[in-house]
Amino acid sequence: MVALIYICVRIACKLEALNSIKEPLKSDLLNGKWELLYTTSTLILQNQRPKLLRPNGKIYQAINADTLRAQNMETWPFFNQAVADLIPLNSKRVAVKFNTFKIAGLIPIKAPERPVEALGQLEITYLDEEIRVSRGNRGNLFILKMVDPSYRVPV
Repeated sequence: MVALIYICVRIACKLEALNSIKEPLKSDLLNGKWELLYTTSTLILQNQRPKLLRPNGKIYQAINADTLRAQNMETWPFFNQAVADLIPLNSKRVAVKFNTFKIAGLIPIKAPERPVEALGQLEITYLDEEIRVSRGNRGNLFILKMVDPSYRVPV
């Protein structure tokens, strides 16, 4: 497992060095539905939960750069979702302000209000038509592939 993490981090670093999109938040390539291929985030993987209660299917993130909204979606077995506003901090980094969560895709829960300083952050460090590499403010790495460029986050 440690070898896989090392390989993924090395690949991500090489891609980041090649990034030709200098302002990814302004790029149309960012819009659409992305499938999470790899992450170091234990919060997303929920490793602290018993295996039966962890997300077991694909995980997606949709981004609308034009409306500055994002949606995270788990599939099997829980179909949980989260919708967030993105607050630009520069041309690559956003603060992430979650608005609503849906448990089992049905039960809506309003997110608690938080000051901007307490929000998570996401930096897009590589972007092309197929691959996105992002890093969170806690040092987590996210590697995603584009699956539907026409998808838009519901309002």
